[in-house]
Amino acid sequence: MALFRLPLAFNKKISFWKLLGCGRNGTFDIHPDWRQWAVLTVVSSEWSVVSNEDIGTFYPTPYTFNLTKPQTINYKLFYGSFINSWWKFFNCEIYTIILEPLEGHGLWSGKKVFGELPRQSNHEGIIAVLTRATIRLNRLKNFWKHVDGVASQMQAANGFIMSVGIGEMPWIKQATFSVWESKEQMKQFAYKQQQHTEVIQKTRKENWYKEEMFVRLKPIASFGSLNGKDPLKGKL
Repeated sequence: MALFRLPLAFNKKISFWKLLGCGRNGTFDIHPDWRQWAVLTVVSSEWSVVSNEDIGTFYPTPYTFNLTKPQTINYKLFYGSFINSWWKFFNCEIYTIILEPLEGHGLWSGKKVFGELPRQSNHEGIIAVLTRATIRLNRLKNFWKHVDGVASQMQAANGFIMSVGIGEMPWIKQATFSVWESKEQMKQFAYKQQQHTEVIQKTRKENWYKEEMFVRLKPIASFGSLNGKDPLKGKL
């Protein structure tokens, strides 16, 4: 993954990027999974990609997708030719979700990653949530003590589709990406599930985070596979 830093840094189409490790089995776990990694890239919203005879060509908005042959998507759009070639050479399993930021707040590495976003939007359909934080060193024990309980509750929640535990630095800089059937079902878990609500309150009261960001996004398209399947197949 360290080799990917240069091609991402010099890719002018990508305004922000992060290379991220995953928790064990892709979950939010203190133990890393050495076989699974994540790449977050932010591409200007004035471009989109169409899956047809001109695979991988940039097109002006609005978004138009015809993903009848998702295996032919050109990954250069999101990662660049070097990373794409690397994954192909090692026959990696690749899963990509294209997302449109809707609402949120906070910073990542001191930046508003997705630009100025409203705190709320009127979107009510399928929704993805990205939360990330830099945990204060004197609050690491408090943070990790509550992780397992909340993660298991989330996977059993109504409307839950998938989640991945990711982080740019083991134990300290952590993030969770999850996808839900609807915003309402996501809110039911986030704000009415007792254990999760208590953890949110503790983070504020005990000032766990040095920096944090919370963003909700609309899944536009997905292709490839994660552990042999596309969790969003038939849902977009």
